[in-house]
Amino acid sequence: MSADVAIVGCGPVGALLANLLGQSELAVDLYDREREIFPLPRAVHFDGEVMRIFQSAGLAEKVANVARASSRGMHFVNGEGRTLMIRRGIDGPGPHGWAGNWYFHQPILEVVLREGLKRFANVRVHLGHEIASVDELDARYVVGCDGARSLVRQAIGSRHVDLGLHQPWLVVDLLCDPSSARVKALPDYTIQLCDPARPMTVVNVGGERRRWEIMLMPGDDPARLTEPDIFWPMMAQWLGPDDARLERAAVYTFHSVVQQGWRKGRLLLAGDACHQTPPFLGQGMCAGMRDSANLAWKLAAVIKGDAPDSLLDTYESERLPHVRAFIDLAVKLGAVLQETDPAAAAERDRRFEAGAEMFDFPQPQLGPGFRLDAPPPVGTIFPQPRLADGRLMDEAIGQRFAIVGDAALLDGIPTKAVLLPGVGLDWLAKHDRRAAVLRPDRYVFGLADTTPELAAILDTIV
Repeated sequence: MSADVAIVGCGPVGALLANLLGQSELAVDLYDREREIFPLPRAVHFDGEVMRIFQSAGLAEKVANVARASSRGMHFVNGEGRTLMIRRGIDGPGPHGWAGNWYFHQPILEVVLREGLKRFANVRVHLGHEIASVDELDARYVVGCDGARSLVRQAIGSRHVDLGLHQPWLVVDLLCDPSSARVKALPDYTIQLCDPARPMTVVNVGGERRRWEIMLMPGDDPARLTEPDIFWPMMAQWLGPDDARLERAAVYTFHSVVQQGWRKGRLLLAGDACHQTPPFLGQGMCAGMRDSANLAWKLAAVIKGDAPDSLLDTYESERLPHVRAFIDLAVKLGAVLQETDPAAAAERDRRFEAGAEMFDFPQPQLGPGFRLDAPPPVGTIFPQPRLADGRLMDEAIGQRFAIVGDAALLDGIPTKAVLLPGVGLDWLAKHDRRAAVLRPDRYVFGLADTTPELAAILDTIV
């Protein structure tokens, strides 16, 4: 039986995309060569926008039950212990209606995503099924969520763009003894240790889990770094082998890479298949989840006949500049962290003598695509306030377009979009506008101040 969409890869990105498409009642075949979820830690962080995407998939509460919200941010600390920069945390719900930072154990998150697929008779999951060629997939569209060595990407022939960062790091995941005094003394925020002698990252994943990422230095033997006798002394200022047991130790190379060519006919890419970012901003998995949110509503619109096939050409043009903004910032932060020349590190530290610099996640604009050609905030994501009835805004919209703003402007507007008069007024006032048209992924399609302006915008949406 032919599917509307075949997804290759049942990791977090592919499983989320299948959940979103399942809600749209599309026929989906999801394939993965492995039968079981990989049992060891991998990704550990997502942000408030990604939790909002889980909400749109009907899974936010279940994800919240297996993840840890954090308001403490990320601290860049030099070799003497002085704080240079802080990625700001958020107390309470942030602009997306959820905490701004979440930490999790990937195998447990994947269980939630796969369990979510059982809601949909229209989603068929094929585990232990390796795809040898895209030609064997009987589907109108095929999405490769199959990672950095993507088979689907090979079939597309995407062009590899190297953004310059390729640095090997040792990743050590520990299960810590909660009764240990040294464990209790560990900070509850993430540390980026900007020590030229040995840059490191220390992450409080949640519960008993902690992660150390340790940069390889000249003279290190990558084949031996995973040996306890080698890595424990590197971590001695925090913990010793009596304080925790090893869950995993592995050497990885952190890359900054994008592909050009995310679509060829019926073939599309998402996640690591089309971009890789170093982990210094915790945005690797987040980027793939945003891919799924952008692509899901467009696939649904095209397959249901509500939009032309050309809508899918806006996927890469919108997402590539957006993901580049996150990668560029991660590389910039990595340069601060990975400085190993003592003189250059001392000069870096002097630049921060006035005090710690605060920064936030970027809110980049989508590239050109299915939105008005206008400066930000058009093409940026709209916040999610609570409505008068207590619901979060997205719960009233579903997978549809919406119009928010001045009730007088929205009154009597003929449209299939969801009308939310009186919603988002603070945001609109900040930008000196009266109404916003939101896409199904909650990015701003356009802004209006008059009824004719709003009517003209509505004439262009699917």
